[in-house]
Amino acid sequence: MKPVAATIITRALFLAAAVAVAVPAASSLGLPTFLVGRGPEAIAFDGANLWVANQFDDSITKIGVGDARVLRTVPVGRRPVAIVFDGTHLWVANLFSHSVMKLRPEDAVVVATSKAGRGPGGLAADGATIWVANRESNDVTKLRASDGAVVGTFRAGLRPIGIAAQNGSVWVANQGSDTVTRLRASDGALLATIPVGDGPFGIAVDGASVWVTNFFGRTVTRLRESDGATLGTFAVGDGPSGIVSAGGNLWVANNGSSTVTVLRQIDGAALATVPVGRSPIGIGVSTTLPVGLGVWVSSTGTDSVALIDPRAIR
Repeated sequence: MKPVAATIITRALFLAAAVAVAVPAASSLGLPTFLVGRGPEAIAFDGANLWVANQFDDSITKIGVGDARVLRTVPVGRRPVAIVFDGTHLWVANLFSHSVMKLRPEDAVVVATSKAGRGPGGLAADGATIWVANRESNDVTKLRASDGAVVGTFRAGLRPIGIAAQNGSVWVANQGSDTVTRLRASDGALLATIPVGDGPFGIAVDGASVWVTNFFGRTVTRLRESDGATLGTFAVGDGPSGIVSAGGNLWVANNGSSTVTVLRQIDGAALATVPVGRSPIGIGVSTTLPVGLGVWVSSTGTDSVALIDPRAIR
C-alpha cells in the first residue's frame, strides 16, 4: 500500500500540473468574463453582489451582478480559499493565517476574526452556525455566527476540503482518505463515514441527495441524504473540483479539462460540457432581478470569473 504522505504529495503535484494546462480564456469562448485577483478560488453571492476569494493576492473581489462590473477588491488574511454568506455577513477562510474573518458585505469591514484549526479551507453556513473544514488538522470547527466564537471542534477524515451543512447534518469531503464524514449539526457527533471516489473535493446538498466531486477519479458520487447510501457515480471532466446545484442541474468545474460539466439533478445524466477559462476551481450561483439565475466559475489560470447563462443549456 502506498504511504499516505506520499499519496498526498503525488496528488498535490498532479493538481499543480492540471492548473498549468493551456486553454483559451473564457472571454474568447463567448462568456462574459471579469478580471479579479490572482488565483481566484471560492465564490459567494450575498443577494446582490458576487464575492471572489483571490488566494494568491490575499484579497476578495466584489462584483456587482446587476450592473455586471467589478466594484472593489479588499485585503483579507493570508491565502483566502473559501468564502460563504450566512444571510447577513460574509465569512472568509484564510488557509495560511489559520483564521476565519467575518465581514459586512456593504463595506467589507472586518467585524470579527476567529481562530479555526490548522489550514481552514472549507466553509458552510447553517443558520446560526458557521462550519469550517481544516485541511491540516483534519477536523471541523463550529463557530457561532453571531460573534464568531468557537463552540466545538470535531474530527473528520484526512485533509477535509469541501463542506456542506443542511437539514441537521454536516457533510465533509475528505480528500486524503477518499471518504465523506457526516456529522450531526446539533452536537458534532459522528453519524457516518462514507467511502466515495478518488480524492473527494467539492460537495453540494440539493435537499434529497449529496453530490461529491472526486478530483482524481474524474467522477461525481451521488449519496442519498437520508442515510448516505451511494446512489450512483457519474463521469465528468478531469479534476472535478467545485460543484453547485442550480436550476434543476448540477454544475461541476473541471480543473484539468478547463470545462464545466452540467448533470441533470434527477438522474445524473450529462447534459452539456461548457468550455471556460483555464483551470476552473470555484463555482457559485447568483439570483437577481431582472438578471435571473447565473452560474459563475472562477479560473485560477486566467485570474478571472466567467458567467454562464443556464438558459443556454438544453
